[in-house]
Amino acid sequence: MTDVPVDNPSASAMAAPSRTLPYNGLTEAEEEELRAELTKVEDEIGTLRQVLAAKERHCGELKRKLGLTPLDDLKQNLSKSWHDVQVSNAYVKTSEKFGEWNEKVTQSDL
Repeated sequence: MTDVPVDNPSASAMAAPSRTLPYNGLTEAEEEELRAELTKVEDEIGTLRQVLAAKERHCGELKRKLGLTPLDDLKQNLSKSWHDVQVSNAYVKTSEKFGEWNEKVTQSDL
């Protein structure tokens, strides 16, 4: 028995459709313009990443010169986070409620 190619009508129906209609309703000129804009934006993102990396290096050098350590950064971040928690509505309301309960418990005869 030899291998003979067989025409399969369902396989040809599943083939990718030809691009006779514009993609997403765009004309070729609009599509080219969008692709050019995409390339430009991607280039700008790359440039911004390079600038950000340079700024982060500079920031690290300044911190090193000032004697600031990563531990100092961690302390500052934790302090700020704790402050943010303390001024949050949930914390304030909970603290008030616990204060009320504490007063009731300490003033009760039990």
